[in-house]
Amino acid sequence: RADSPDSHELYSMQKIPFLSNIFNCLFSTGTSDPFIKFKLDGKNIYKSKVVNKNLNPIWNELFSFPIRDLDQTLHLKVYDRDLRSNDFMGSSSFPLNKLELDRIIPLTLPLEDPNSVETDMGVIILENFNRARNFCLWLRLSDALKQSMISKVNVGRFTCGQKNQVWTGIYTVILVEGQDMPDCGQGDIYVRLRVGDQRVRSKNLCIKANPQWRESFDFNHFQDAQENLMLEVCCKRGRKSEECWGVLDIDLTRLPVNQRQLYTCVLDPNKGKLVFLVTMTPCSGASISDIQSAPLDNLKTLQETQEKFRLMNCLRDLKDVGYLQIKLIKATDLPSTDISGKSDPFCTLELGNSKLQTHTVSKTLNPEWRTALTFPIKDIHDVLVLTVYHDDGDKAPDFLGKVAIPLLTVSNGQQITRMLKNNNLSRTTKGSITLELNVLYNPVRAGLKTFRPKETKFAEDNPKFNKKLLARNIYRVRKISMAILYTLQYIKSCFHWENTQRSITAFLMFVVTVWLWELFMLPLFLLLLIGWNYFHITPGMASYSQDLVSSLFFLSFQESEKKGLMEKIHMIQEIVLTVQNTLDEVACIGERVKNTFNWSVPFLSFLACLVLFLLTAALYYIPLRYIVLVWGVKKFTKKFFSPYAIDNNEILDFLKRVPSDVQKVRPA
Repeated sequence: RADSPDSHELYSMQKIPFLSNIFNCLFSTGTSDPFIKFKLDGKNIYKSKVVNKNLNPIWNELFSFPIRDLDQTLHLKVYDRDLRSNDFMGSSSFPLNKLELDRIIPLTLPLEDPNSVETDMGVIILENFNRARNFCLWLRLSDALKQSMISKVNVGRFTCGQKNQVWTGIYTVILVEGQDMPDCGQGDIYVRLRVGDQRVRSKNLCIKANPQWRESFDFNHFQDAQENLMLEVCCKRGRKSEECWGVLDIDLTRLPVNQRQLYTCVLDPNKGKLVFLVTMTPCSGASISDIQSAPLDNLKTLQETQEKFRLMNCLRDLKDVGYLQIKLIKATDLPSTDISGKSDPFCTLELGNSKLQTHTVSKTLNPEWRTALTFPIKDIHDVLVLTVYHDDGDKAPDFLGKVAIPLLTVSNGQQITRMLKNNNLSRTTKGSITLELNVLYNPVRAGLKTFRPKETKFAEDNPKFNKKLLARNIYRVRKISMAILYTLQYIKSCFHWENTQRSITAFLMFVVTVWLWELFMLPLFLLLLIGWNYFHITPGMASYSQDLVSSLFFLSFQESEKKGLMEKIHMIQEIVLTVQNTLDEVACIGERVKNTFNWSVPFLSFLACLVLFLLTAALYYIPLRYIVLVWGVKKFTKKFFSPYAIDNNEILDFLKRVPSDVQKVRPA
């Protein structure tokens, strides 16, 4: 490394042969310009520099890359740079699970090329020198790899008889800021946090010296678990380039109860510091028991719980919103997964980031769990998700069905039977589940929680592109935009006097409203609108219509799956074209507003200054009520004075004259 005080001495002494004689067998005459590409899981994670005209290249480079799965293979491919194309010179691979923890070892990897007649393609040597300043390209098992990959985590894997299901406390981590971090150009910086198998990721911030996250994350504390808080600071430039700036390991076992601890931890050299707060708060309410011993069936426990969430005790503990009890009775007619035509079903229950699991009932399609499970409620808007799996031993469990129940729709004490649905809850599958729910909560605490940030969901998998999801989201946006468009057209028709009665009514309402308008009337109008809908919507009609729209929507998707290949291609093209045009319109409006203020076109900026000056003077001397009234009267009477006038919007018409950034470079 250039910053090493003795690197030049080591280099001149040639104490470590690095890639010596690697290409002599391939190119006995002449020279080459070699470089190496490192691949992991099919993705390029690093590309070395090119060493020009050298048969014994020394790269003298170091890089790190966070690994989350040791069951992967690192692939190295050597190329010779050419003006027209890169010539392949050999490749090698190394399984990561052969590395040992806390041990730095040199690696000698022989190169291979199945298309070459040569048997000896040379070797790649990766090593470090005396564990001090790194002189050559080397591979280490870093602390980030050690701590984050000490065991493989299978997403969605549940083990029957799982220990430490019931949590006794909550770790609250407030990610505050970074200090003295490198301000090194464009890119994003974020933090991964983990306690056991609970993992979250902060929002992305632009790279700067002092990024401000100001985010809060909750992790469940299990009594017998030795838990550490892992924080990994990552910098990402582009889609594939990711760099780890440091990994912090915080021991949570000695954390005092109900006391906020401030941490200011130093990251890797020259990477700055990370500031965060950690608080451990005791939490009760999670339990698993037999259905005969359900907590709320005990009169004393029921009275204590009701007293705890009484309206008069609303300010006692604002985080403890409520209490949920589930009596999971049975499931019927489940799909079979074994050769014998049976299954070994168990059920997992998730509320927010909290999860409990029942025992496994062997060899049956109609299991009876008869189990009572309880959750503390942190947000009354959470949804209880019940998922039925088939226990397949050491393998990942097979999915059998899922049910989602919002807490606000629960009717206490009623036994309900719900049909199981597929993994994305879009259609029903075989089987049903029977349960009984009871929800007790404090309305004041629930209302206050509604105006606080929603809890961040634990990360389970990386989001992937989904054609159906994209089409559904575009359909939703189009439906909202069409509703807004129809509303604007209705208002426009009032100005055009297409219906005389409607236009006269609108004109009188406009004049009276503007003349008598006060600011308090805005929330009053919204209140009356909500009240109007409350008294004019039939109970249950809203949920029914919503379910009907959802069923029709997913039915359209099922029908689209039956289309031919060309129809699907045209549908994708239409979706992408819609997104392309929408993004172009939004970007153009933003750039035109920006270019108005930065004098990209002096005439237009001067004209905007003149209009803003006149508007300022008018608002200073004339009340806003009169200006709006004159504008509205002019709009309503325009049809009479000029029946064939062309409609216009002064602001949009002005902005269309301002060039966007693309038009500044390429006028059109």
